[in-house]
Parts: sequence; structure tokens; C-alpha cells
Amino acid sequence: MKKIILLAAVTVFGIATTNAQTAKKAVKKETAATITASPKVDGAGLVFENETIDYGTIAKGADGKREFVLTNNGTKPLKITNTQGSCGCTVPTKPEGEIAPGAKATIGVKYDTNRVGAFTKTVTVTSNASETPKVLTIKGTVVDNAPAAEPTKS
Repeated sequence: MKKIILLAAVTVFGIATTNAQTAKKAVKKETAATITASPKVDGAGLVFENETIDYGTIAKGADGKREFVLTNNGTKPLKITNTQGSCGCTVPTKPEGEIAPGAKATIGVKYDTNRVGAFTKTVTVTSNASETPKVLTIKGTVVDNAPAAEPTKS
């Protein structure tokens, strides 16, 4: 009889603990959503959906094009004046013209995937926003998927 009561108590405790953890996760998600909502700024504003792009593990010669999505959270038009990669293997492209308040735009970046190995590179964005320059990051690992050469027999 004691074993049955103990088993029932452990089961109830386990269910209660699981439900409490689920409730905490829901609260954390609400908090994260509130934090990501950026307030309007006076003048031009610059907010990125992600400031880091992780390519993960990609094959040598794979498509190295990705995009950073930005929003002008200011009250005046945003003008991207320059985008500069940290080396010649990282080539960014900037949006042409002005970005209206509340509008979205993209900054393209192309990494040379013919270079095998891990990489972490930056893109510096200069604009008329109050927080300038803004540094974005790309990272990942390029692997050579070529089959290994067969050893020669002598």
C-alpha cells in the first residue's frame, strides 16, 4: 500500500513540475516578443532582424548569397551610404535610394565559398542613423566534399 501511495505522489509531482515548466516557457516567449519591438527614434533609425547570419556547414562552391533584413524605425528617411566587407571574400550590396520610415530593405552579402574552413567575417554599414556604423557578422564552415584520392599501390 505504501508503494502505491508513493508511486501516486511521484506521478502527481512529475505532472505538476512539467506543467510549471511549460508556463515559464510561455512567459519567456511573451517577454522576448516585447523586447524585440523597437521603439521609434527621432531621425533615421536602423534595426536589423538579425545581426548575425550563420551559414552553418556548407559545401565548397555552394551559393554564398544571404541577406540581412533591416527596418527604418525612425521618423525620417534612412540612407545607407556605404557597406564594407572585412575582406575581399565578403562582398556586401546596399539598398539604393532612401528607406522611408517604417519601411524594410535588405543588405545582400556574398561569401566566397571556394575557401575551405571555418570563417567569421564582418560587414560594416554606414548610414545617416544615430547608431552608425553598424557591424554585422557572417559565420560558418565550408567543407570540401570532393572524394579523397585513392592511395597508389607500388
